[in-house]
Amino acid sequence: MIDVVKLKVKAGDGGDGRVSFLHLKYKPKGGPDGGDGGDGGDVWITADTNYNQLSHLTHQHEYLAESGQMGGKNKRTGKSGQDIIIPVPPGTWVWHVPADFEVTGHVSQKLAESGLLIAKLENHQEKILIAKGGKGGRGNWHFRSATNQTPQEAEKGTPGEDKTLVLELKLIADAGLIGLPNAGKSSLLIALSSAKVKVADYPFTTLSANLGVVHPQQWQIKSRPFLLADIPGLIEGASQGKGLGYEFLRHIQRSRLLIHLIEPVFVNSQLDIKSMMANYDSVRQEISLYGFGLDKKPELKVISKSDLLSPQQKNQLIPKIGSHFVSINDRISLKRLIQAISYSLKP
Repeated sequence: MIDVVKLKVKAGDGGDGRVSFLHLKYKPKGGPDGGDGGDGGDVWITADTNYNQLSHLTHQHEYLAESGQMGGKNKRTGKSGQDIIIPVPPGTWVWHVPADFEVTGHVSQKLAESGLLIAKLENHQEKILIAKGGKGGRGNWHFRSATNQTPQEAEKGTPGEDKTLVLELKLIADAGLIGLPNAGKSSLLIALSSAKVKVADYPFTTLSANLGVVHPQQWQIKSRPFLLADIPGLIEGASQGKGLGYEFLRHIQRSRLLIHLIEPVFVNSQLDIKSMMANYDSVRQEISLYGFGLDKKPELKVISKSDLLSPQQKNQLIPKIGSHFVSINDRISLKRLIQAISYSLKP
């Protein structure tokens, strides 16, 4: 999931006005007829529901609108430059930043400290002018007077605006699956939605957030669909940028509800509740250290891979962690989890 990009935008320059005089066979000294320069193209950003991330903007880091053409003879105005329209997903925030701004580390905090928020594009087809094109200069026809019949002056076009921007996608999902690496997040996302993500038995299979839409009605549950994100696994020190660090924590910031998956731990075939609690606490510690009120977000604690647990072991876990259990091999548990998420997401 690409949710932060840095771009440079430059509106087109206005075309220069022309110095020109009318020359006819029987009127060799006609008056001035230099036309005006065309206006430079503008740069716009528009919200488009055909996009759900910013990856389409990673291959081009500079967007230049077309400049206006010089004015012509016979008072003809030069052609105006074409506008540029940059599409982004709804939920994109547009920041004006210094040219040397680096999209690394604690991006949200850095933007708040040194960036200027220009716009929040929340709805489809919402549009904002980001950089205004330059104005075309006036041709010498405008400078004629009773005392100056042959003006040799024309205006230069004005330059178009240029800006350095950071686009930041906010609230990518209603709910985010969190937990240590290999806790079963990707497998659960596939089981609950139509998402197609990589799944394997080793940490950090997920290197960026994956999205899936869950349709409760397909499970005979009367509730609206919701967007679910499989967020990269967390390791100790993520709040200082270790591992996938900021990538993980920035995505949590954009989810309304946290679904914390806790994997069963066994030592010599015995359930190790103490280690499970330590794993849970390590994730919560990193969330708290990161700040931005992440530790205040609503959370569902869910024990994953519950098909590995006996009824007695589940009873041992209920007072310690909670009563939400799920297994991708148990359709009833999946339906119960969807019911719990839907209930938690109600306004």
